[in-house]
Amino acid sequence: MDTTLLAIGTRKGLWLATSEDRQTWSLSQPHFLMTEVAGVGIDTRGGRTRVLVGVRSEHFGPTVVHSDDLGATWTEPEGGAIRFPADTGAAVERIWQLRPDSADRPGVVWAGCEPISVWRSEDGGEHFGLCRGLWDHPHRSEWGAGYGGAAAHTVLPGPGSTVHVAMSTGGVYRTRDGGTSWEPRNAGISAYFLPGPAPEFGQCVHKIARDAVVPTRLYAQNHHGVYRSDDDGDSWTSIADGLPSDFGFVMLAHPSRAGTIWVVPLVADGERVPPGGQLAVHRSDDAGETWQRLDGGLPDHEYNAVLRDAAAVDTADPVGVYLGTRGGEVYASADEGRTFSTVASHLPDVLCVRAAVLP
Repeated sequence: MDTTLLAIGTRKGLWLATSEDRQTWSLSQPHFLMTEVAGVGIDTRGGRTRVLVGVRSEHFGPTVVHSDDLGATWTEPEGGAIRFPADTGAAVERIWQLRPDSADRPGVVWAGCEPISVWRSEDGGEHFGLCRGLWDHPHRSEWGAGYGGAAAHTVLPGPGSTVHVAMSTGGVYRTRDGGTSWEPRNAGISAYFLPGPAPEFGQCVHKIARDAVVPTRLYAQNHHGVYRSDDDGDSWTSIADGLPSDFGFVMLAHPSRAGTIWVVPLVADGERVPPGGQLAVHRSDDAGETWQRLDGGLPDHEYNAVLRDAAAVDTADPVGVYLGTRGGEVYASADEGRTFSTVASHLPDVLCVRAAVLP
């Protein structure tokens, strides 16, 4: 029976949970206790498992550490994995995203950081180089900070040399040449908090995901708005009809089936709680044309939000869906979101959840 690994990054450390059936879980003692963990990546390419963790100490600052033995030991590159070149005059504040690339680029790992920046590693996350094309972009001076900070929070590698990035605030940007040049791709996404018609950039896109079967199809959860793009981000159309709210942070896509996505609605930007105080996921199996509310096993009363990276899917069959709340509760579903069970309770504020079936 396959073992599933669940990595839970919180405001005060990292917990690792393992399960043989995705119903009962063995939870580790905390790693990096009293250290913020906002970004986690699990890299299972090449037949081994590497857990990459973006830790942030209030005293020493942020860095990337990794473990190849499920947390028994951790390695931090000498001098730090991510450091701005001296000529930028900048320093990393937080590591929001650690994203292994595809199997045909086995050493490549991407990072998204604060201040808004994207980084690429060629050695499995040991060291990262700044994508100067995005850092030096003429729009950068006009990108703003979202409520949680100025974050490049999503990096989506695609076919060939295509990569999409989402940032708060700035919106979606795309490169076709592996990161050398970038262009905004926000047509159709609202930015109601800015004057005039929707701008070319400046949207506060909360999360994007790529369809596993149709790679030019993207999905976005916006700061009010849920969208789909069928042309690789060139244009976006609303798929919010049928949802109780168009606000939220989560956007998940099925790892092997076209058109299946999950969101976790919240009431609004001024009321960041589940509608009616009842936590639920909403799943679509037709790329957002229709939605189904799913809450089996979730609490009747829950007023804590699920943040953008505090939700994940695995690659099992059926797919597992995982949620962590700002109240420190973590839930797992082994049936694509129909029913959930509790993995952990009373943890610190959950910032990031990642799941993988171990090789």
